[in-house]
This record gives sequence, structure tokens and C-alpha cells, in this order.
Amino acid sequence: MGSSNGSSNVPRRPLRIAWLGAGPGMRESGGVPGVATDLLQGLARRGHRIDCLLPGRARELPERVREERNIAFVWGTAERHRRRWYNRTRITAFASGLLLRGVASVRLRREVLRRHRQEPYDVIYQFSNIESLAVPARLRRAVPLVIHPETHIRGELRFLISERRLARRSQPTYAFVLAALVMSVRAVVQRRRIRHADLLVCISSVFRDHLVADCRFPIERTVVIPNPVRLERFTESHGERGEPPIVLVLGRVSVRKGVEDVVAVAHALLERGVDARVRVVGGPSMWSDYTKLLDELPAENAEYVGRIAPPEIPAELARSDVLLAASKYEPFGLTVAEALAAGMPVVATSEVGAGEDVDAAVLARVRPGDVGAMASAIAEMLERLRAEPRELRAVARAEAERLFASERVCERISGALETLLGGDGAPAGHPF
Repeated sequence: MGSSNGSSNVPRRPLRIAWLGAGPGMRESGGVPGVATDLLQGLARRGHRIDCLLPGRARELPERVREERNIAFVWGTAERHRRRWYNRTRITAFASGLLLRGVASVRLRREVLRRHRQEPYDVIYQFSNIESLAVPARLRRAVPLVIHPETHIRGELRFLISERRLARRSQPTYAFVLAALVMSVRAVVQRRRIRHADLLVCISSVFRDHLVADCRFPIERTVVIPNPVRLERFTESHGERGEPPIVLVLGRVSVRKGVEDVVAVAHALLERGVDARVRVVGGPSMWSDYTKLLDELPAENAEYVGRIAPPEIPAELARSDVLLAASKYEPFGLTVAEALAAGMPVVATSEVGAGEDVDAAVLARVRPGDVGAMASAIAEMLERLRAEPRELRAVARAEAERLFASERVCERISGALETLLGGDGAPAGHPF
């Protein structure tokens, strides 16, 4: 796979980039908006000039990208009326939001073309969304398209269908049916749209393998580069945690996250007499709600505390001991990278992309659905934490710096773009 491992902060040739898809949030946070903020700032600081064309209404942005001279923000007109009938439930709000963003993306095509005529783009960088409709058809052959997805709907749909019994226990049948219909359409559209990409930036090897298999995308036109983490948001704790130690489950309480396995792990730890408390933090997604499954958590050693605001996540990690990521499909899993940045060891399934290449001393990988292995790995990690807490936490932080530091990630993306375009700025084929 192609990547840049050089140490220079200056690219061979600064590029002019049209950024489409997801953008920064209104404030500093994690998730996809946080990743977008880190990538935009990192690429701009390397000298690349970026037009960030977003389908939503103009909003306040984090200062570090708002004042970056190499980034220009262009807004669409996707205005949502939250009190309308079609936004009264999560699932209808999800569907209407997709429609509005699609309409606004189509409108952005004219702006992309206008700006390209004024000063040609070197590359179109489509972040998070595979099926963005803002790419003008007439530019597809003239300007290389790079797609950097954070998930793919075929994978989401696969688990929505396979977990249909769990879904019916947790939410109305109509919500499941509507979500399946919307996702089925999106999966078809994504499979067609992804073929236009000259390069696919994949956030993990396991995710790349899913994309190659499900979308029949040529593996030679892919590069694996993990998501960045803003390390300064997290501080490695050298102090002792409280008792009993906390096993943190952090993220959406929804399809394919292994929620039922988390419940089973809590029961297994209780039966084995493991001194630990399972703490589940997070809320449902727009289209999937598994929170009712958490009613089965054993009160003796587990609790569900609901959703917390993104600024509270670093503090939540700082007072916990081990992160459990039980997902059955997880292209990356930003909470895993964030936990490592906070000096916290992790137990994760082999489907969690962020766990790839992490030192086994601080990240135990188990098969998805293997509740016994998860419980054993948690117990072993807690024993090691009791024996050598400072050493283990220092290794976890070092792994986050090695793998997920924004500067390293953006350097690798910049190198991949330059390699795609070639030294003279012309597309160089598919050297990956």
C-alpha cells in the first residue's frame, strides 16, 4: 500500500483541494466532525489549499480551522425544520436529513465547477460519505477523486438484518423496516459511486477488506491510513484509579456494537468473581436503539449512565481502567484510539479497525461474539494493571502517539495524494 513516511513538514508541491462530505462540528469534539477538523488543519498546515464545501447552513466552527488561511468554507442551504412532522422521530429525522443533504450537495456542484474554472483543483477529496452528490460529472475525468469513507452501508445493512431479532426487542418494527429500506437504496448507490474513485483512503485494513469484497473495488487503488486523534485532549493519568476498577464501554448503543455481548460479559465477570464494574456510556443512533437490552445488565457490577457530551469524554476515560470494544463491525472505533491516548489499555474484537498494529501489551484482540474470551482478557488486563499500572499506561499513550498523532496521519495522507498525482501534478495512474 502506498504511504508517505518522510519527516518533512512541507509537501513536494502544495495542492489545491476541493473537500466534500462531512466537515467540522460547531465545537471541539471527537467523532467524525473531530476527525474532519484534525485532517483539515493538518493538511492546511502542510501548505495545501482547501475549499471545504459543506451542504449545511453556515455555523460557528472551531477557531483552529476558522482562522486557518489555507482553508475556505463554502456553505450549502440544507435547512432543517426540526418541528415538522417528518422530524418528530429519530428514524424520520434520519431519512429527511439524508434527503436534505442530498439536495444541498447537488446544488454545490455549480460552486465546485465555478471555483474549478477560476483556479483548477488538483484533487477532489470526499470525506466520510461514499455517495456524495456534489461531484460534478464533467470533472470526474479531469480531476482525480479520492474517497475517504468512515463506514459503508453494505456493512451496516448486513448487521441490521442479521440482528433483526435484537432490533425488534428494542424498537418498533416500522423503524427497522424503514431503516432497512433506506440503507438498501444507499448501498446500491454507494456501490456505483465508489467505482469513480481514483484512490480509496481506508481507515483500517479490516475495513479495506470489507470495501474490496462488498464493492468489488480494486485493492491496488487503496491505501490504509488510520484516523487521527487530537492527543492534547487526553492526558495520561499516573495516579491510582478508584475501586472497584471500571471497565468502560463507550459509544453508540445500537446495531453491530455487540451490546448483547456487553451484557453477557458483565454477567460472566460477576459469575467469575472478577472485582470490576462495567460502565456503559452512550446513546442510540438516529436509526437504531438497543438501550432496552441494557435493562438486563446485572445491578451488582454494571450500570448504564446514558449519553454524555463530547467534552466530557476525556474525563470519563481518565477515571476508567479498561475499555471494552465488543463491536462485530467497526471500520475504526475512535474510542479505542482515544482510550490509548488517555493511557488506558483496551480489550477489542478483531473487527475493530483501530486495534490493528497496536502493541499486544495494551490491546487484547478477541473474536467477535466470544464472550468468554472477552471476560478472560478483561480479567488478565486488570491483573496486569494492578501489577504495573504506570508502565502499562505509558505504553498505551506511546502507541497512540505512534499510530494516531494528527501530524503523522496528515503526513501520510499528503504523501498518498502526491503519489497519486505524480511529481508534476498530473495523475500518475494507480501506484498503490
